[in-house]
Amino acid sequence: MKKLFYGLVGLVVLVGTFILALPTILHKAGLHPEYHGPTFELPGKRALIITTSHGVLAAPGETEGPATGVAASEMTHPYYTFIEGGMSVDVASIKGGEIPIAPDSLGRIVRTPHDERFLNDSIFKAKAEKSIKIEDIDFSEYDLIFLAGGWGAAYDLGYSDLLAKKISNAYYADRKPVIGGVCHGVLGLINVKDRDGNLLIAGRRMTGVSDKQIKELNIEVTPQHPETELRKAGALYESQTAFRDLFATHVVVDDEKRFVTGQNQNSGLETAHKMMQVATEREQ
Repeated sequence: MKKLFYGLVGLVVLVGTFILALPTILHKAGLHPEYHGPTFELPGKRALIITTSHGVLAAPGETEGPATGVAASEMTHPYYTFIEGGMSVDVASIKGGEIPIAPDSLGRIVRTPHDERFLNDSIFKAKAEKSIKIEDIDFSEYDLIFLAGGWGAAYDLGYSDLLAKKISNAYYADRKPVIGGVCHGVLGLINVKDRDGNLLIAGRRMTGVSDKQIKELNIEVTPQHPETELRKAGALYESQTAFRDLFATHVVVDDEKRFVTGQNQNSGLETAHKMMQVATEREQ
């Protein structure tokens, strides 16, 4: 009996230790890697982060399902990167108001230090709770425009004609902002047109979450998938892979150096830093 008891205690301790160590294990495997590249400062410059307003993971036309929204790190990583670079940062969403944040992206196992910082940051939280409606923003006033991802973005970013039009206008504006996005956020680029009415991203190197990762996570209910939609729009899609794409990452700067895109939730930090690098080198 004692052997059984001690065996059960040992098993409980082992399982508990594994659970406590799981965030570190996932991080070491590639989830939310740290950024060790060059950093840049853009004091006095302005950045705009745009997120989804959709908060339900359900088949198109259905209204009930698990809560979703923006993936927390895909909003917090660029925000604090830009803030630490001396920039002022505005936060907007398709409909404005409170941004839905995917609950699972703030779970203990996947939560990042930037997410922790957000949860204790009254200023940033207020921006997320009262985000600016994209209709009320002049995109051409910003130096960096970042499209955050998460499952919610699959329901509205790629379907917003207003978002596409505002990105197009900003692209041709005198300020020539660097436009970036990660994961499902890049769907906000698929319908952006040039002055001749052609798709602006056609022929450009780009990335976004892979079809492989979506299949591996078994979340194919969303109406749009970034790899598929980028290819349809004529973008030259590229990505990296891993034993599970959840642990892969890839960042692409197009040849014109106007767009910087990141593959998935692991790519936010590097994408934000690369955007700042492109903007800095342009002024040199």
